[in-house]
Amino acid sequence: MIQSKTNLVLLAASVALLGIMAGTFLWLKLAPRPQMAAWNAPALEGLNNYGGVPEFSLVERGGRSASLADMRGKVWIADFIYTTCTDTCPTQSAAMARLHEKFGNESELRFVSFSVDPEHDTPEVLSRYAERFRASADRWLFLTGDKEQIAHLVQGGFRLSAVALADGNSKETVILHSPRFVLVDRKNQIRGYYDSRDNTALERLHKDLVTLLDGKGSS
Repeated sequence: MIQSKTNLVLLAASVALLGIMAGTFLWLKLAPRPQMAAWNAPALEGLNNYGGVPEFSLVERGGRSASLADMRGKVWIADFIYTTCTDTCPTQSAAMARLHEKFGNESELRFVSFSVDPEHDTPEVLSRYAERFRASADRWLFLTGDKEQIAHLVQGGFRLSAVALADGNSKETVILHSPRFVLVDRKNQIRGYYDSRDNTALERLHKDLVTLLDGKGSS
């Protein structure tokens, strides 16, 4: 009799546990996921006009100054990285490197990577990072400089996010930032945003880039 009661109790506990596990699985599977940042929203693809890039004066990895005026007359692709990033930055830079190689003969095209961690990413640090991706010094720029100017440029100019968070485990700073590529025309007008993690978006970037290089799609 005691054994029967014990078996019943164990059976009831097992059923309850299975119910909890099933309910938890369904909740994790079906519950809406929170949107952590603006760059999770649908991409703004295609040749539109999103306004002009504001003036800037920064330092290139070779130590020379670089400004918006240097980019006028060129079609360029911008992205935002930092050298200690282990999340999206290596993927971004690898995708940029493929474009850099594919369009190697386009003298009117530039690639510009802005560091969102300028206090750490000195020209020397950026130079070593650029070597990993075989970035030519004249065609692929890596820019650093004043922290406030870069923050204003990223958020106010390109209308993207970059937020520093303290990592409680490693005591290092993690910077949440947009993985988007930004396509800019010869008049320094922003023409499109493309998620560097999305192959379909990169295909659209390729198409829109060719359009601008051919002199079409002028703003």
